[in-house]
Amino acid sequence: MEKLTIATRVSDLALWQAYHIKDRIEASYPEITVELNKIVSNGDKVLDKPLALIGGKGHFTKELEDEMLAGNADIAVHSLKDVPTYIPQGLELVAVTQRQDQSDVFLSHKYESLEKLPQGAVVGTTSLRRRMQLLQQRPDLKVKDLRGNVNTRLRKLSEGQYDAIILAWIGLNRLDLLKDIPYTQKLSLDMMIPPMGQAALGIEIVCGDDKIREIAMSLNDEDTLICTKIERDFISKIGAGCSAPVACNAVKNKDEITFRVMLGFPNGTNIMNEKVVLHVDESKNLGFEMAKKMIDNGALELLKKAEQTAFKDEMPQRL
Repeated sequence: MEKLTIATRVSDLALWQAYHIKDRIEASYPEITVELNKIVSNGDKVLDKPLALIGGKGHFTKELEDEMLAGNADIAVHSLKDVPTYIPQGLELVAVTQRQDQSDVFLSHKYESLEKLPQGAVVGTTSLRRRMQLLQQRPDLKVKDLRGNVNTRLRKLSEGQYDAIILAWIGLNRLDLLKDIPYTQKLSLDMMIPPMGQAALGIEIVCGDDKIREIAMSLNDEDTLICTKIERDFISKIGAGCSAPVACNAVKNKDEITFRVMLGFPNGTNIMNEKVVLHVDESKNLGFEMAKKMIDNGALELLKKAEQTAFKDEMPQRL
């Protein structure tokens, strides 16, 4: 094998991630030349609607998967949080890179922290997960939708369209954009639970090529795989749609796994949350077990009502 092609989105962050994986592969396999197949996903094209209304996070992965199935790429590099729990036939999610800092971060040109925001302040986010958690803590805030790439969102903040916005810390750090924001506050995992897979990269391959599998597996981090599998099992079992605010996060510390989950209404009411700490040897089915516990406590009925209230004035478009 002389050449390997990586499918990637064309956003600044996606390209950073793809070049990072390209460098790692070429360092480990100097005989292989790695090329990028740069693709504009539908999620990058439609910037005037929340993701929940254009089919959810699968809109960031579908075009890349289509290129792989067409034989135009050997692997795809995804932000794992964008990868649905369903993987198309002929493809396989085989490796997850070492997870970095999973925190969300508060950004403002006016106020030092979330706690210092005045009553009625306007906060930008289109994430139903963030909206739910913000309004649970600060029901007085006005949460306003925020779409566009990272630079567009930061520009809207600097123009004063928002008093503050919430983004993932890892993307801003990778693109060296935090230095330009006067006030930043990294939010603890207890204060703002991340989504499934945040701050890890998922490596998806075309099935049936042992060399490609070997290369992809060389990128895998076992601890991150354990934690993100718990998260993906939870989302898969509970069947949370893209119009439902759901947060879930597993962290491994030595021999223990801490797993936090939360779901509820987008307006911060009707919250269900759980936090459990288990020995890693007891955590194999933790995601499924937590989902079952919440389902037994009425989570499916709650999620159904939550989806009815989310963007109720607009008509979702499906994949």
